[in-house]
Amino acid sequence: QVQLVESGGGLVQPGGSLRLSCAASGSIFSINVMGWYRQAPGKQRELVAAITRLGNRSYLASVKGRFTISRDNAKNTVYLQMDSLKPEDTAVYYCNANIQVQYGSDYGDYWGQGTQVTVSS
Repeated sequence: QVQLVESGGGLVQPGGSLRLSCAASGSIFSINVMGWYRQAPGKQRELVAAITRLGNRSYLASVKGRFTISRDNAKNTVYLQMDSLKPEDTAVYYCNANIQVQYGSDYGDYWGQGTQVTVSS
């Protein structure tokens, strides 16, 4: 059984910062890509940022230069540092990880429960 547990969401004023964390636990042999998605009310879920095991990063164009994704492979944890937050960043943020539960098995996608980020004055 694999679990992804997120933390760090909340309410912040425009221009402020938040740091999200997501720790994967359970039966894990290897983790490939880890990422953060978000879904605002009435909109589709979108990929915000992703990072490979070797540290290659990609970002949604609208967050590039403001958000930074990082990971600690020893702790099976991914982070999202969000700076210069804007009201349009308001959404539920979900952690995603591509995980191999044992040697030789296929990688599967796992999701966190989501954490609310609200940017408002």
